[in-house]
Amino acid sequence: MTSRSILLALVALASSTAHAAPTADADGRDRFRAIYKELIETNTTLSSGDCTLAATRMAARLKSAGYPDEDLRIFVPDGHPKEGGLIAVLHGSKPDAKAILMLAHVDVVEAKREDWTRDPFTLIEEDGYFYARGTADMKAQAAIWVDNLIRYRESGFRPKRTIKLALTCGEETNGALNGAEWLTQHAREAIDAEFALTEGVDGTLDEKGKPVSLGILAAEKISQNYTFEVTNAGGHSSRPLPDNAIYHLVRAVDRVSRYEFPVDLGDASRGFFTGMSKIIGGADGAAMAAVVRNPMDAAAVAVLDREPNWHAMLRTTCVATMLSAGHATNALPQRARANINCRIVPGVSREEVRLQLAKLADDPAVAVTIPEVRGPIAPPAPLTRRVMGPIEQVAGEIWPGVPVVPALEPGASDAQFLNPAGIPTYGVTGLFTDADGGHIHGLNERIPVKSVYDGRTFLYRLVKLYADQ
Repeated sequence: MTSRSILLALVALASSTAHAAPTADADGRDRFRAIYKELIETNTTLSSGDCTLAATRMAARLKSAGYPDEDLRIFVPDGHPKEGGLIAVLHGSKPDAKAILMLAHVDVVEAKREDWTRDPFTLIEEDGYFYARGTADMKAQAAIWVDNLIRYRESGFRPKRTIKLALTCGEETNGALNGAEWLTQHAREAIDAEFALTEGVDGTLDEKGKPVSLGILAAEKISQNYTFEVTNAGGHSSRPLPDNAIYHLVRAVDRVSRYEFPVDLGDASRGFFTGMSKIIGGADGAAMAAVVRNPMDAAAVAVLDREPNWHAMLRTTCVATMLSAGHATNALPQRARANINCRIVPGVSREEVRLQLAKLADDPAVAVTIPEVRGPIAPPAPLTRRVMGPIEQVAGEIWPGVPVVPALEPGASDAQFLNPAGIPTYGVTGLFTDADGGHIHGLNERIPVKSVYDGRTFLYRLVKLYADQ
Protein backbone atom coordinates (compact mmCIF):
# COMPACT_ATOMS: atom_id res chain seq x y z
CA MET A 1 0.00 0.00 0.00
CA THR A 2 1.14 3.56 -0.71
CA SER A 3 1.85 5.55 2.43
CA ARG A 4 -1.35 6.85 4.00
CA SER A 5 0.37 10.03 5.11
CA ILE A 6 1.52 10.85 1.58
CA LEU A 7 -1.94 10.23 0.17
CA LEU A 8 -3.63 12.36 2.80
CA ALA A 9 -1.21 15.14 1.96
CA LEU A 10 -2.28 14.82 -1.68
CA VAL A 11 -5.91 15.04 -0.60
CA ALA A 12 -5.19 18.15 1.43
CA LEU A 13 -3.43 19.73 -1.54
CA ALA A 14 -6.26 18.87 -3.93
CA SER A 15 -8.84 20.16 -1.44
CA SER A 16 -7.38 23.64 -1.68
CA THR A 17 -8.74 23.87 -5.21
CA ALA A 18 -12.01 22.03 -4.61
CA HIS A 19 -15.30 23.88 -4.45
CA ALA A 20 -16.00 23.78 -0.74
CA ALA A 21 -18.86 26.20 -0.33
CA PRO A 22 -22.40 25.48 -1.51
CA THR A 23 -23.47 27.31 -4.63
CA ALA A 24 -26.41 29.65 -4.81
CA ASP A 25 -28.83 27.04 -6.11
CA ALA A 26 -30.99 25.48 -3.41
CA ASP A 27 -29.83 21.86 -3.63
CA GLY A 28 -26.25 22.33 -4.83
CA ARG A 29 -26.90 21.36 -8.44
CA ASP A 30 -24.08 23.58 -9.73
CA ARG A 31 -21.67 21.95 -7.33
CA PHE A 32 -22.84 18.52 -8.40
CA ARG A 33 -22.25 19.45 -12.03
CA ALA A 34 -18.74 20.56 -11.12
CA ILE A 35 -18.08 17.19 -9.44
CA TYR A 36 -19.45 15.39 -12.49
CA LYS A 37 -17.33 17.53 -14.80
CA GLU A 38 -14.18 16.94 -12.74
CA LEU A 39 -14.69 13.18 -12.84
CA ILE A 40 -15.40 13.17 -16.59
CA GLU A 41 -12.37 15.33 -17.35
CA THR A 42 -10.04 13.17 -15.26
CA ASN A 43 -8.93 10.55 -17.79
CA THR A 44 -9.36 7.12 -16.20
CA THR A 45 -8.75 4.81 -19.15
CA LEU A 46 -6.42 1.89 -18.52
CA SER A 47 -3.95 2.98 -21.20
CA SER A 48 -3.29 6.57 -20.14
CA GLY A 49 -5.60 7.45 -17.28
CA ASP A 50 -5.27 7.71 -13.51
CA CYS A 51 -8.01 6.41 -11.22
CA THR A 52 -5.93 7.29 -8.16
CA LEU A 53 -6.02 10.94 -9.22
CA ALA A 54 -9.80 10.77 -9.66
CA ALA A 55 -10.15 9.20 -6.20
CA THR A 56 -7.89 11.86 -4.68
CA ARG A 57 -9.95 14.63 -6.23
CA MET A 58 -13.18 13.15 -4.90
CA ALA A 59 -11.64 12.76 -1.45
CA ALA A 60 -10.70 16.45 -1.61
CA ARG A 61 -14.32 17.33 -2.30
CA LEU A 62 -15.43 15.36 0.75
CA LYS A 63 -12.68 16.80 2.94
CA SER A 64 -13.77 20.30 1.96
CA ALA A 65 -17.32 19.36 2.97
CA GLY A 66 -16.11 18.53 6.48
CA TYR A 67 -15.27 14.84 6.37
CA PRO A 68 -12.29 14.13 8.65
CA ASP A 69 -9.20 12.31 7.44
CA GLU A 70 -10.08 9.20 9.43
CA ASP A 71 -13.29 8.80 7.40
CA LEU A 72 -11.48 9.05 4.06
CA ARG A 73 -9.22 6.28 2.84
CA ILE A 74 -7.45 6.23 -0.48
CA PHE A 75 -6.26 2.71 -1.28
CA VAL A 76 -3.59 1.95 -3.87
CA PRO A 77 -2.88 -1.74 -4.51
CA ASP A 78 0.80 -2.65 -4.66
CA GLY A 79 2.24 -2.29 -8.13
CA HIS A 80 -0.77 -0.36 -9.45
CA PRO A 81 -0.10 3.30 -8.62
CA LYS A 82 -2.75 4.63 -11.01
CA GLU A 83 -5.48 2.09 -10.17
CA GLY A 84 -6.36 3.21 -6.68
CA GLY A 85 -9.73 4.11 -5.23
CA LEU A 86 -11.52 5.74 -2.32
CA ILE A 87 -13.50 4.58 0.70
CA ALA A 88 -15.51 7.22 2.58
CA VAL A 89 -17.85 6.87 5.56
CA LEU A 90 -20.80 8.79 7.01
CA HIS A 91 -21.31 7.21 10.42
CA GLY A 92 -24.76 6.12 11.53
CA SER A 93 -26.33 6.56 14.94
CA LYS A 94 -26.97 2.84 15.53
CA PRO A 95 -23.70 0.85 15.68
CA ASP A 96 -25.55 -2.46 15.48
CA ALA A 97 -27.29 -1.53 12.21
CA LYS A 98 -25.38 -2.82 9.18
CA ALA A 99 -24.18 -0.26 6.68
CA ILE A 100 -25.25 0.55 3.14
CA LEU A 101 -22.52 0.67 0.49
CA MET A 102 -22.66 3.02 -2.49
CA LEU A 103 -20.33 1.43 -5.05
CA ALA A 104 -19.10 2.85 -8.35
CA HIS A 105 -16.18 2.29 -10.67
CA VAL A 106 -14.50 5.41 -12.04
CA ASP A 107 -12.52 3.81 -14.85
CA VAL A 108 -13.87 4.12 -18.38
CA VAL A 109 -13.55 2.38 -21.73
CA GLU A 110 -10.87 3.67 -24.09
CA ALA A 111 -11.85 6.53 -26.41
CA LYS A 112 -9.89 7.96 -29.36
CA ARG A 113 -10.33 11.67 -30.02
CA GLU A 114 -9.99 11.23 -33.78
CA ASP A 115 -13.01 8.92 -33.83
CA TRP A 116 -15.34 11.12 -31.77
CA THR A 117 -17.35 14.14 -32.88
CA ARG A 118 -16.41 15.90 -29.61
CA ASP A 119 -13.50 15.58 -27.21
CA PRO A 120 -14.36 12.42 -25.22
CA PHE A 121 -12.68 13.81 -22.09
CA THR A 122 -14.47 17.15 -21.99
CA LEU A 123 -17.98 17.32 -20.56
CA ILE A 124 -20.11 18.96 -23.24
CA GLU A 125 -23.78 19.87 -22.80
CA GLU A 126 -25.54 20.08 -26.14
CA ASP A 127 -29.13 19.65 -27.37
CA GLY A 128 -30.31 18.34 -24.00
CA TYR A 129 -27.53 15.76 -23.59
CA PHE A 130 -24.25 15.43 -21.73
CA TYR A 131 -21.58 14.08 -24.09
CA ALA A 132 -18.26 12.49 -23.04
CA ARG A 133 -16.76 9.12 -22.20
CA GLY A 134 -18.23 7.99 -18.90
CA THR A 135 -21.25 10.30 -18.89
CA ALA A 136 -23.47 7.25 -18.56
CA ASP A 137 -21.03 4.46 -17.67
CA MET A 138 -20.68 5.27 -14.88
CA LYS A 139 -19.38 8.64 -13.76
CA ALA A 140 -22.86 10.11 -13.39
CA GLN A 141 -23.65 7.65 -10.61
CA ALA A 142 -20.16 7.98 -9.11
CA ALA A 143 -20.62 11.77 -8.96
CA ILE A 144 -24.07 11.31 -7.42
CA TRP A 145 -22.61 9.10 -4.67
CA VAL A 146 -20.03 11.76 -3.79
CA ASP A 147 -22.69 14.45 -3.97
CA ASN A 148 -24.97 12.39 -1.69
CA LEU A 149 -22.37 12.31 1.09
CA ILE A 150 -21.80 16.06 0.81
CA ARG A 151 -25.52 16.86 0.88
CA TYR A 152 -26.22 14.55 3.82
CA ARG A 153 -23.46 16.14 5.90
CA GLU A 154 -24.40 19.63 4.81
CA SER A 155 -28.04 19.14 5.85
CA GLY A 156 -27.09 17.61 9.20
CA PHE A 157 -28.65 14.25 8.31
CA ARG A 158 -27.68 11.59 10.85
CA PRO A 159 -28.62 8.21 9.42
CA LYS A 160 -29.42 5.21 11.57
CA ARG A 161 -27.21 3.06 9.34
CA THR A 162 -23.68 3.99 8.36
CA ILE A 163 -23.42 4.99 4.71
CA LYS A 164 -20.23 3.95 2.93
CA LEU A 165 -18.86 4.97 -0.43
CA ALA A 166 -16.38 2.94 -2.49
CA LEU A 167 -14.97 4.29 -5.75
CA THR A 168 -12.92 1.68 -7.56
CA CYS A 169 -10.98 1.06 -10.77
CA GLY A 170 -10.65 -1.79 -13.25
CA GLU A 171 -14.26 -2.78 -13.92
CA GLU A 172 -14.12 -2.02 -17.64
CA THR A 173 -11.13 -4.19 -18.60
CA ASN A 174 -10.84 -7.94 -18.18
CA GLY A 175 -7.27 -8.66 -17.20
CA ALA A 176 -6.81 -5.39 -15.31
CA LEU A 177 -6.69 -5.30 -11.54
CA ASN A 178 -10.27 -4.86 -10.33
CA GLY A 179 -10.63 -2.59 -7.32
CA ALA A 180 -13.90 -4.06 -6.11
CA GLU A 181 -12.45 -7.56 -6.17
CA TRP A 182 -9.29 -6.28 -4.44
CA LEU A 183 -11.37 -4.77 -1.65
CA THR A 184 -13.20 -8.06 -1.03
CA GLN A 185 -9.81 -9.74 -0.64
CA HIS A 186 -7.80 -7.09 1.21
CA ALA A 187 -10.26 -4.74 2.94
CA ARG A 188 -13.44 -6.74 3.36
CA GLU A 189 -14.34 -5.16 6.72
CA ALA A 190 -13.96 -1.65 5.31
CA ILE A 191 -16.75 -2.26 2.80
CA ASP A 192 -18.89 -4.58 4.91
CA ALA A 193 -22.57 -3.78 4.44
CA GLU A 194 -26.00 -5.34 4.55
CA PHE A 195 -26.19 -4.60 0.84
CA ALA A 196 -24.58 -2.47 -1.85
CA LEU A 197 -25.99 -0.32 -4.63
CA THR A 198 -24.21 0.06 -7.96
CA GLU A 199 -24.83 0.35 -11.69
CA GLY A 200 -27.32 -1.96 -13.32
CA VAL A 201 -30.24 -1.81 -15.69
CA ASP A 202 -31.08 1.80 -16.59
CA GLY A 203 -34.54 3.15 -17.25
CA THR A 204 -35.85 3.23 -20.80
CA LEU A 205 -37.07 6.30 -22.71
CA ASP A 206 -39.40 6.20 -25.69
CA GLU A 207 -38.68 8.05 -28.94
CA LYS A 208 -40.12 11.25 -27.43
CA GLY A 209 -37.92 11.07 -24.35
CA LYS A 210 -40.71 9.91 -22.04
CA PRO A 211 -39.83 7.31 -19.35
CA VAL A 212 -41.28 3.89 -20.18
CA SER A 213 -39.95 1.74 -17.34
CA LEU A 214 -37.30 1.83 -14.63
CA GLY A 215 -35.09 -1.25 -14.77
CA ILE A 216 -33.62 -2.90 -11.68
CA LEU A 217 -30.83 -5.47 -11.86
CA ALA A 218 -32.31 -8.83 -10.90
CA ALA A 219 -29.50 -10.90 -12.40
CA GLU A 220 -26.54 -10.34 -14.67
CA LYS A 221 -24.53 -12.27 -17.17
CA ILE A 222 -20.94 -13.24 -16.52
CA SER A 223 -18.37 -11.71 -18.87
CA GLN A 224 -15.78 -14.27 -19.98
CA ASN A 225 -13.10 -14.02 -22.64
CA TYR A 226 -11.99 -17.00 -24.72
CA THR A 227 -8.92 -17.20 -26.95
CA PHE A 228 -8.88 -18.80 -30.39
CA GLU A 229 -5.26 -19.42 -31.36
CA VAL A 230 -3.54 -21.05 -34.31
CA THR A 231 0.22 -21.60 -34.48
CA ASN A 232 2.13 -22.56 -37.60
CA ALA A 233 5.67 -23.00 -38.90
CA GLY A 234 5.04 -20.19 -41.38
CA GLY A 235 7.36 -19.63 -44.32
CA HIS A 236 8.02 -17.27 -47.22
CA SER A 237 4.97 -15.46 -48.61
CA SER A 238 6.11 -16.20 -52.15
CA ARG A 239 5.27 -19.86 -51.53
CA PRO A 240 1.76 -19.82 -50.03
CA LEU A 241 0.25 -22.94 -48.50
CA PRO A 242 -3.36 -23.90 -47.71
CA ASP A 243 -2.24 -24.51 -44.13
CA ASN A 244 -2.31 -20.82 -43.18
CA ALA A 245 -2.83 -19.76 -39.56
CA ILE A 246 -4.98 -16.78 -40.56
CA TYR A 247 -7.23 -18.89 -42.78
CA HIS A 248 -7.81 -21.41 -39.98
CA LEU A 249 -8.64 -18.61 -37.58
CA VAL A 250 -11.00 -16.58 -39.78
CA ARG A 251 -13.00 -19.67 -40.73
CA ALA A 252 -13.45 -20.54 -37.05
CA VAL A 253 -14.43 -17.00 -36.13
CA ASP A 254 -16.89 -16.86 -39.02
CA ARG A 255 -18.61 -19.99 -37.73
CA VAL A 256 -19.00 -18.31 -34.32
CA SER A 257 -20.54 -15.25 -36.01
CA ARG A 258 -23.27 -17.38 -37.55
CA TYR A 259 -24.22 -19.27 -34.38
CA GLU A 260 -26.95 -18.35 -31.91
CA PHE A 261 -26.98 -19.95 -28.49
CA PRO A 262 -30.40 -21.39 -27.59
CA VAL A 263 -32.93 -19.25 -25.73
CA ASP A 264 -32.39 -19.61 -21.99
CA LEU A 265 -34.85 -17.66 -19.84
CA GLY A 266 -34.15 -17.37 -16.15
CA ASP A 267 -36.46 -15.81 -13.59
CA ALA A 268 -35.13 -12.30 -14.28
CA SER A 269 -35.75 -12.47 -18.02
CA ARG A 270 -39.17 -14.02 -17.54
CA GLY A 271 -40.06 -11.23 -15.15
CA PHE A 272 -38.78 -8.59 -17.56
CA PHE A 273 -40.59 -9.88 -20.64
CA THR A 274 -43.78 -10.51 -18.66
CA GLY A 275 -43.80 -6.97 -17.27
CA MET A 276 -42.72 -5.23 -20.48
CA SER A 277 -45.23 -7.11 -22.63
CA LYS A 278 -48.02 -5.17 -20.91
CA ILE A 279 -46.19 -1.85 -21.24
CA ILE A 280 -45.06 -2.11 -24.87
CA GLY A 281 -48.05 -3.92 -26.36
CA GLY A 282 -48.43 -4.48 -30.09
CA ALA A 283 -46.42 -7.10 -31.95
CA ASP A 284 -43.39 -6.68 -29.67
CA GLY A 285 -45.48 -7.11 -26.53
CA ALA A 286 -47.22 -10.16 -27.98
CA ALA A 287 -43.83 -11.68 -28.83
CA MET A 288 -42.62 -11.10 -25.28
CA ALA A 289 -45.65 -12.85 -23.81
CA ALA A 290 -45.31 -15.68 -26.32
CA VAL A 291 -41.63 -16.32 -25.57
CA VAL A 292 -42.37 -16.51 -21.84
CA ARG A 293 -45.03 -19.13 -22.54
CA ASN A 294 -42.80 -21.03 -24.95
CA PRO A 295 -39.09 -20.12 -25.24
CA MET A 296 -38.91 -22.26 -28.37
CA ASP A 297 -41.44 -20.12 -30.24
CA ALA A 298 -39.25 -19.28 -33.23
CA ALA A 299 -41.54 -16.59 -34.60
CA ALA A 300 -41.64 -14.73 -31.28
CA VAL A 301 -37.88 -15.06 -30.84
CA ALA A 302 -37.33 -13.64 -34.34
CA VAL A 303 -39.35 -10.55 -33.43
CA LEU A 304 -37.41 -9.94 -30.21
CA ASP A 305 -34.04 -10.62 -31.84
CA ARG A 306 -34.44 -7.46 -33.92
CA GLU A 307 -33.79 -5.36 -30.79
CA PRO A 308 -30.16 -5.85 -29.63
CA ASN A 309 -30.87 -5.60 -25.91
CA TRP A 310 -33.75 -8.09 -26.03
CA HIS A 311 -31.65 -10.41 -28.18
CA ALA A 312 -28.93 -10.33 -25.52
CA MET A 313 -31.39 -11.00 -22.70
CA LEU A 314 -32.67 -14.16 -24.37
CA ARG A 315 -29.45 -16.16 -24.38
CA THR A 316 -25.72 -16.45 -23.90
CA THR A 317 -23.90 -14.42 -26.56
CA CYS A 318 -20.36 -14.61 -27.92
CA VAL A 319 -18.69 -12.11 -30.23
CA ALA A 320 -15.22 -11.55 -31.69
CA THR A 321 -13.71 -8.38 -30.23
CA MET A 322 -10.00 -8.48 -31.09
CA LEU A 323 -7.78 -10.05 -33.78
CA SER A 324 -4.01 -10.28 -34.15
CA ALA A 325 -1.95 -12.26 -36.63
CA GLY A 326 1.32 -12.45 -38.52
CA HIS A 327 4.80 -11.09 -37.90
CA ALA A 328 5.87 -9.68 -41.27
CA THR A 329 4.24 -8.50 -44.49
CA ASN A 330 6.30 -10.94 -46.58
CA ALA A 331 5.97 -14.02 -44.40
CA LEU A 332 3.33 -16.66 -43.84
CA PRO A 333 1.81 -16.12 -40.39
CA GLN A 334 3.23 -18.20 -37.58
CA ARG A 335 0.49 -17.21 -35.17
CA ALA A 336 -3.08 -15.94 -35.39
CA ARG A 337 -5.24 -15.12 -32.40
CA ALA A 338 -8.78 -13.89 -31.74
CA ASN A 339 -10.50 -12.83 -28.55
CA ILE A 340 -14.08 -14.01 -28.22
CA ASN A 341 -16.01 -12.19 -25.52
CA CYS A 342 -18.99 -14.12 -24.17
CA ARG A 343 -21.77 -12.95 -21.87
CA ILE A 344 -23.07 -16.05 -20.14
CA VAL A 345 -26.54 -16.37 -18.64
CA PRO A 346 -26.83 -17.49 -15.01
CA GLY A 347 -26.73 -21.26 -14.60
CA VAL A 348 -24.37 -21.96 -17.51
CA SER A 349 -20.74 -22.73 -16.75
CA ARG A 350 -17.70 -21.21 -18.43
CA GLU A 351 -16.58 -24.67 -19.52
CA GLU A 352 -19.90 -25.44 -21.22
CA VAL A 353 -19.42 -22.36 -23.37
CA ARG A 354 -15.78 -23.22 -24.12
CA LEU A 355 -16.80 -26.67 -25.33
CA GLN A 356 -19.46 -25.16 -27.59
CA LEU A 357 -16.95 -22.71 -29.05
CA ALA A 358 -14.51 -25.55 -29.73
CA LYS A 359 -17.30 -27.42 -31.46
CA LEU A 360 -18.04 -24.37 -33.60
CA ALA A 361 -14.38 -23.89 -34.49
CA ASP A 362 -14.46 -27.46 -35.81
CA ASP A 363 -10.74 -27.42 -36.49
CA PRO A 364 -8.00 -29.20 -34.50
CA ALA A 365 -5.61 -26.43 -35.53
CA VAL A 366 -7.63 -23.90 -33.49
CA ALA A 367 -6.97 -24.05 -29.74
CA VAL A 368 -9.86 -22.67 -27.68
CA THR A 369 -8.80 -21.66 -24.18
CA ILE A 370 -9.89 -19.54 -21.22
CA PRO A 371 -7.11 -17.00 -20.64
CA GLU A 372 -8.39 -15.78 -17.27
CA VAL A 373 -11.20 -16.48 -14.81
CA ARG A 374 -12.38 -13.56 -12.70
CA GLY A 375 -13.85 -14.78 -9.45
CA PRO A 376 -16.48 -17.37 -8.55
CA ILE A 377 -20.01 -17.27 -9.94
CA ALA A 378 -22.63 -16.52 -7.29
CA PRO A 379 -26.41 -16.39 -7.59
CA PRO A 380 -27.94 -12.91 -7.83
CA ALA A 381 -29.09 -11.16 -4.67
CA PRO A 382 -32.82 -11.67 -3.96
CA LEU A 383 -35.08 -8.69 -4.67
CA THR A 384 -36.84 -8.61 -1.28
CA ARG A 385 -39.55 -6.12 -0.30
CA ARG A 386 -37.01 -4.49 2.02
CA VAL A 387 -35.04 -3.61 -1.12
CA MET A 388 -37.81 -3.12 -3.66
CA GLY A 389 -40.24 -1.19 -1.43
CA PRO A 390 -38.14 2.00 -1.19
CA ILE A 391 -37.28 1.83 -4.90
CA GLU A 392 -40.94 1.67 -5.86
CA GLN A 393 -41.86 4.41 -3.36
CA VAL A 394 -39.29 6.95 -4.61
CA ALA A 395 -39.78 6.05 -8.27
CA GLY A 396 -43.53 6.57 -7.86
CA GLU A 397 -42.93 10.04 -6.43
CA ILE A 398 -40.63 11.14 -9.26
CA TRP A 399 -42.08 9.22 -12.22
CA PRO A 400 -45.76 8.52 -11.41
CA GLY A 401 -47.13 5.57 -13.32
CA VAL A 402 -43.75 4.38 -14.60
CA PRO A 403 -43.37 0.71 -13.61
CA VAL A 404 -40.30 -0.72 -11.92
CA VAL A 405 -39.23 -3.81 -13.88
CA PRO A 406 -36.59 -6.31 -12.71
CA ALA A 407 -34.34 -7.44 -15.54
CA LEU A 408 -31.33 -9.49 -16.56
CA GLU A 409 -28.36 -7.22 -17.30
CA PRO A 410 -26.67 -8.45 -20.50
CA GLY A 411 -23.41 -6.90 -19.34
CA ALA A 412 -21.71 -7.41 -16.00
CA SER A 413 -20.96 -5.18 -13.03
CA ASP A 414 -18.89 -5.33 -9.87
CA ALA A 415 -21.78 -7.23 -8.29
CA GLN A 416 -19.99 -10.31 -9.63
CA PHE A 417 -17.31 -9.78 -6.93
CA LEU A 418 -19.39 -8.52 -4.01
CA ASN A 419 -22.16 -11.13 -4.16
CA PRO A 420 -19.72 -14.06 -3.69
CA ALA A 421 -18.09 -12.11 -0.84
CA GLY A 422 -21.38 -12.00 1.05
CA ILE A 423 -22.44 -8.44 0.25
CA PRO A 424 -25.73 -8.61 -1.71
CA THR A 425 -25.44 -6.08 -4.50
CA TYR A 426 -28.25 -4.45 -6.46
CA GLY A 427 -28.05 -2.53 -9.71
CA VAL A 428 -30.25 0.55 -9.48
CA THR A 429 -29.43 3.90 -11.07
CA GLY A 430 -32.55 5.98 -11.56
CA LEU A 431 -30.98 7.05 -14.86
CA PHE A 432 -32.92 6.81 -18.11
CA THR A 433 -31.31 6.37 -21.52
CA ASP A 434 -32.51 6.24 -25.09
CA ALA A 435 -33.17 2.93 -26.78
CA ASP A 436 -29.59 2.94 -28.10
CA GLY A 437 -28.29 2.78 -24.53
CA GLY A 438 -26.53 6.12 -24.84
CA HIS A 439 -23.74 4.64 -26.99
CA ILE A 440 -22.13 3.18 -23.87
CA HIS A 441 -18.68 1.74 -24.75
CA GLY A 442 -19.07 3.24 -28.24
CA LEU A 443 -18.60 6.54 -29.99
CA ASN A 444 -20.10 9.78 -28.71
CA GLU A 445 -21.41 8.39 -25.42
CA ARG A 446 -24.24 10.52 -24.09
CA ILE A 447 -27.03 10.74 -21.53
CA PRO A 448 -29.98 13.18 -21.29
CA VAL A 449 -29.23 16.09 -18.97
CA LYS A 450 -32.65 15.75 -17.34
CA SER A 451 -31.98 12.07 -16.73
CA VAL A 452 -28.83 12.85 -14.76
CA TYR A 453 -30.54 15.42 -12.54
CA ASP A 454 -33.61 13.24 -12.00
CA GLY A 455 -31.35 10.29 -11.20
CA ARG A 456 -29.53 12.46 -8.68
CA THR A 457 -32.82 13.24 -6.92
CA PHE A 458 -33.88 9.58 -7.00
CA LEU A 459 -30.65 8.18 -5.55
CA TYR A 460 -30.44 10.89 -2.88
CA ARG A 461 -33.92 10.05 -1.60
CA LEU A 462 -33.48 6.29 -2.00
CA VAL A 463 -30.26 6.02 -0.02
CA LYS A 464 -31.74 8.26 2.67
CA LEU A 465 -34.72 5.89 3.00
CA TYR A 466 -32.47 2.84 3.20
CA ALA A 467 -30.25 4.56 5.76
CA ASP A 468 -33.20 5.08 8.10
CA GLN A 469 -34.63 1.56 7.83
